[in-house]
Amino acid sequence: MEKFEFNKAERDHIEKIIARYPDSQSAVMPVLWMAQEKFGHVEPDVQKLVAKTLDLPEAHVYGVASFYTQYYKEKMGKYVLDVCTCLSCQVCGGYDMLHYIEEKLGIKAGETTEDGMFSIQSVECLGACGYAPMMQITNDIYVNHLDKAKVDKVIETLKQGKMPEFEPIPMRVAEKS
Repeated sequence: MEKFEFNKAERDHIEKIIARYPDSQSAVMPVLWMAQEKFGHVEPDVQKLVAKTLDLPEAHVYGVASFYTQYYKEKMGKYVLDVCTCLSCQVCGGYDMLHYIEEKLGIKAGETTEDGMFSIQSVECLGACGYAPMMQITNDIYVNHLDKAKVDKVIETLKQGKMPEFEPIPMRVAEKS
């Protein structure tokens, strides 16, 4: 069993995060992000570490982590392809793109390729309905107006260890101190 812990520099950074909020409960999301960036996921033992670090009930941290699909509750591939399947994306071909990606990678939504490179998720609204169909790559890059050619290009670029250079829309700014 892997032991999860924050080092001194990370604990100091967490203290700075907590200082920005009225209480430690309000710091749950940024500390979960930090934990996910360090460990690659927030499985139950990571959630327990966050709860202990923030002196909060484990149930509270679990509630936050389980509510948002962007927090990975298990080990995922290097690149997580979140394909939106909400109404706007459905109407514009979201499920077609999801099934195309599944076929291309040889896995289904909720699975990871054997080489650990890709995981696919069918997710609820990513908040970019005007750009449907779309997907998010590992919580950081939105790729919109998907079609098969664009999916092919994204996957080939990621296989080379690079992020796509066309139309990426950064949606989240990582915590920096």
